[in-house]
Amino acid sequence: MLRKTTLVRALTVAFGTSALTAAMVQPAMAQANPPAAEATPTRVVVTGSLISRADKETPSPVQVLSSDDLIKSGYTSVAEVLSNLTANGQGALSNGFAGAFANGGSGVSLRGLTVGLTLVLIDGHRMAPYPLSDDGQRSFVDVSAIPFDAIERVEVLKDGASSVYGSDAISGVVNIILKKNFNGTSIKADAGRSQHGGGRNYKVALTTGIGDLQADGYNAFISLEHRNSDRIRMIQRKGLGDWTSNDWSNRGGLNLERGVPNAGNARLAHGRVPFFYRPGEGGVNNPANFQFLAPGCNHALYMAGGCAVPDTESNIQPDSENTNVLAGFTKTLNQDWTLAVKASRFQRNSQNNRGLPLNFSQATFAGFTSLIPGQPPKVVNTIPSTLFPNGVQGNNLGGPARLYGIIPGIAPAASTESKTVATRLVADLDGTIGAWTVKAAAGVSRVKATIGYNGYVNRVALYNALNAPDGPGKFNPLGGNSADLLAQIAPSFSNESTSDLSFVDANFGRELMQLPGGPLSLAAGVSYIKKKLNAPPADLMSRGIVNSGNAYASGKETNTAAYAELNAAVLKNLELNASARYDHFDTYGNSFTPKVGFKFKPHEMASLRGTFSKGFRAPSATENGVASSTFNFNTINDPVLCADGSNKTKGNVVTACGMTPTYVQLTNKDLAPEKSKSYTLGLILEPMKNLSATLDYYHIKVTGQINSAAGVPGFVPVYFRNAPVPTDISDGKGGTYVDTPSVGTIAYITSPFVNAGSTETSGVEMDLSYKHKLGDLGTAKVGLTVNHMINYKLTSGDKTVELAGTHGPSAISGNTGNPRNRAQLTLGWDRGPLTTTATANWVSSYSGLDPAGGVTDCADAWSLSSRGYYSGGSHQPLEFCKIKSFTTVDLNVLYRFDKNLTLKASILNLFDKRPPLDVATYGNAGSNYGYNATLHQAGAVGRFFSLGASYNF
Repeated sequence: MLRKTTLVRALTVAFGTSALTAAMVQPAMAQANPPAAEATPTRVVVTGSLISRADKETPSPVQVLSSDDLIKSGYTSVAEVLSNLTANGQGALSNGFAGAFANGGSGVSLRGLTVGLTLVLIDGHRMAPYPLSDDGQRSFVDVSAIPFDAIERVEVLKDGASSVYGSDAISGVVNIILKKNFNGTSIKADAGRSQHGGGRNYKVALTTGIGDLQADGYNAFISLEHRNSDRIRMIQRKGLGDWTSNDWSNRGGLNLERGVPNAGNARLAHGRVPFFYRPGEGGVNNPANFQFLAPGCNHALYMAGGCAVPDTESNIQPDSENTNVLAGFTKTLNQDWTLAVKASRFQRNSQNNRGLPLNFSQATFAGFTSLIPGQPPKVVNTIPSTLFPNGVQGNNLGGPARLYGIIPGIAPAASTESKTVATRLVADLDGTIGAWTVKAAAGVSRVKATIGYNGYVNRVALYNALNAPDGPGKFNPLGGNSADLLAQIAPSFSNESTSDLSFVDANFGRELMQLPGGPLSLAAGVSYIKKKLNAPPADLMSRGIVNSGNAYASGKETNTAAYAELNAAVLKNLELNASARYDHFDTYGNSFTPKVGFKFKPHEMASLRGTFSKGFRAPSATENGVASSTFNFNTINDPVLCADGSNKTKGNVVTACGMTPTYVQLTNKDLAPEKSKSYTLGLILEPMKNLSATLDYYHIKVTGQINSAAGVPGFVPVYFRNAPVPTDISDGKGGTYVDTPSVGTIAYITSPFVNAGSTETSGVEMDLSYKHKLGDLGTAKVGLTVNHMINYKLTSGDKTVELAGTHGPSAISGNTGNPRNRAQLTLGWDRGPLTTTATANWVSSYSGLDPAGGVTDCADAWSLSSRGYYSGGSHQPLEFCKIKSFTTVDLNVLYRFDKNLTLKASILNLFDKRPPLDVATYGNAGSNYGYNATLHQAGAVGRFFSLGASYNF
């Protein structure tokens, strides 16, 4: 009889007495009819270990996505698949975030610790990172450039692995394993489009190979893939919900549609028809202070919001085009040795358009901040007065007036076009010498990003041309200007950045002896990694001619390391593992990182596992090299020029209220490495045939974390101000007058990198898999992965804030939100040639607050996004403080006509779920759309249909 232990009782309730009894009795029945001797199980090397093993369940939790899993997802890029990982959290990058520093790139952030602490490998080896770092700081591998059809599987190690792989493997490892060999020819084609317009895409792939390793001693293959995806514009989603509208007036806020006057812009907005405004009695409420330069708009219509500028350019999803080539050659040198060489070239072209309006400047133009390597920041190219004298450009208001409107003839929005080319060559040599297995590898890789800029305005040139005497050099605000003049005012330019990585790695291993439970195995090795980053600034931006200086960085780093791993099958049901690594970096010094783990199987149905490890991340060239950047992340009131926060108070400078200051990032040569301690404790259950479940607890603490000082609690800004010049000042009666304030407006705030405090996060992740045969009805499959974040604490000095389930830390990596819970449920049904898979992706609700950013009141949640939804004295409704949960369901159907031909059809976001409003995020398509592009992008895209076919011969 079965002993009714607590475990058995629980499993009986969950799965039924008969099923459980059959599962447990089965081993006893096998004794009566012993099976034939089984073949030796295949041994594999699992990500996070150097030692091959027969049991894929290691002391560390590893999630494996096979090529079939990728196909059944319905997606056509690995970036889309990885974005739905339940372990992917705060700080992840998506291509929907058009304003990211790493424009066009996509990155994974395991455990919500940013892309900088997640290591992405290809075939177990490092790849050159994207040259444009996240937030101008964090290095990451751009997963959007990796060919989808060349992937054999993806292994996600959800545990620290610095002892094996070194720096930046603190929160886990994503190992993308490409095809090793191929024989025959495979052709695949996919095409799809969104129900609501835009996003039309197609993908074609061809893989062909010759040679059989066993029979011929070699295999050679080549894989070609081309993928094209059209952009989705926000205007194509108008009317599909509040998230598509910039008019927040029906939600208690401001109407932020372009060209609409509101309290936040002092009721002076750039409408579709240019106009002059002369500050005077009655201010904006006096029609006599306005002169419209063309028909179609007047004062009454303008004040009612009738002169708005339609947003035709903001992207939900950019245009993108990927062309990938992967070639592999494998040769057996003799019975024991194999040489494998892979060469690849991945190219991605995309256009990101933020839809920023190209307006004539309001009031005084304070200039741009130049960022030139080796020089301190400096404000340049100011325009002391933007007032046009009476008679200039047709101003007939009787005195100096300002020009408002959209600059004609220039691309309707500032945009960037990016071209990324990633090249890689890697050779692997595997063999044996006596009892030792030997593995050696060497490789080089380079990522080159070329960014083209359009629609960035030289303000000094513009105002010189506006004030020029009549002739070819005079700019007409109504249009019709020459191409040469437009090119002087808004020149097109480009910039090229490169990231290089080369490595040599060698390790060896063997079984040292037999223990009661199996072998004692050793593996050890050495590695050499060299990185070089050259991401210079775009010249016209660096000098502050067309914009404030953008991010730049350059530097070199050499890392040499020795490492070892020991695995001991101490008892038949107890496995112990230990590994350690010693690294030397020429940029700062040495680091030692150990790791220990165990796996204990007290019963055939249950196992316990756990790990403890230390980790580190070395300061990068962007943090301690020659580098700088500018950024904006919060809305403030100038403490001198708008002390009470109202642009209606007499004496306040109108533009100093509700402003978003510029921060200049500074590097720090004295930075120490970030260090971490982490541990996991897990339970593996296999209560019956075809049913398995894992439950793992994780805890990671990162100390000395390298952050911008501005994002650390308690930061006290030092304001660098422009020189005082005449500007608009409130008269306290709803109008303004021009005067010179006591101090100049804020030009920028410097913020150095610092080793500040710590981040500590913990949670529980469950992974369940079940397969049940239904006889003639086929086979049903269920997969469920759930991640629950218990805490996410940020500590600085003596202050600790809890950020789990909030929007914090909003100042770090894209303000993507930090929900406590994510889950993915997969339901599958196979019957003969038909395979049907439905996948539900769920993101829990979370708060719009960020205690780390000082926002603890729901009325201020909007200020995290710097969008101004509720600025100018309006009040945010409490309902928008909570971002609602979001669930999408994807459906994929495969039909195999024969061994050669397969057809598939997919519907992503089957129920056309719309994204919830998120007033605290700034990672969206345009400047004022309140949805979260990282967590809720599928809702913005909407229901998406696709068809595909593959043929093998």
